[in-house]
Amino acid sequence: MALPYYDVDVRPILREGGEPFSAIMAAVEALVPGQSLRLLATFKPIPLFHVLGNLGFEPAAREIGNGDWEVIFTPADQQPDPVAPEPAPAVDRTPASETWPAPVVELDNRDLEPPEPLVRTLEGVEALSPGQTLVALLPREPIFLLEELQARGHLWRGALEPDGHYRVVIRRG
Repeated sequence: MALPYYDVDVRPILREGGEPFSAIMAAVEALVPGQSLRLLATFKPIPLFHVLGNLGFEPAAREIGNGDWEVIFTPADQQPDPVAPEPAPAVDRTPASETWPAPVVELDNRDLEPPEPLVRTLEGVEALSPGQTLVALLPREPIFLLEELQARGHLWRGALEPDGHYRVVIRRG
């Protein structure tokens, strides 16, 4: 039996001139394994097809009238993994010989609810000058953040800390 869709209507946000990305990513994080996301928007959100495609979702879009669109993002693999994945090892997206400057800012995002750690970290990175770094402390491994950093051309080094949080150093590209 198929799970019900997780519905997200971002049309009010868009009509008020807002940016719905954080609301969409929060909905993605709230999905249970095998659940699809139904998004309602005022346009066909083609850039989101790539972002969620990288997360394993296939889009199916249709215009529903008055310029509005319904997009169903279905997990490419409907079967949940029977075993939870192990934490990722330390990630280093830079050549071994390259040294980094000291971080200009440290963000402690450990006590924030999703999607705030992702949003605050991306805002911090975008405020940096090219080549500058920041440190972000996060409540868990930031899978969506790391994918977004890669898509934006930034570099990072990160690892799960002994106390359970994730520490990532990000260098603006």
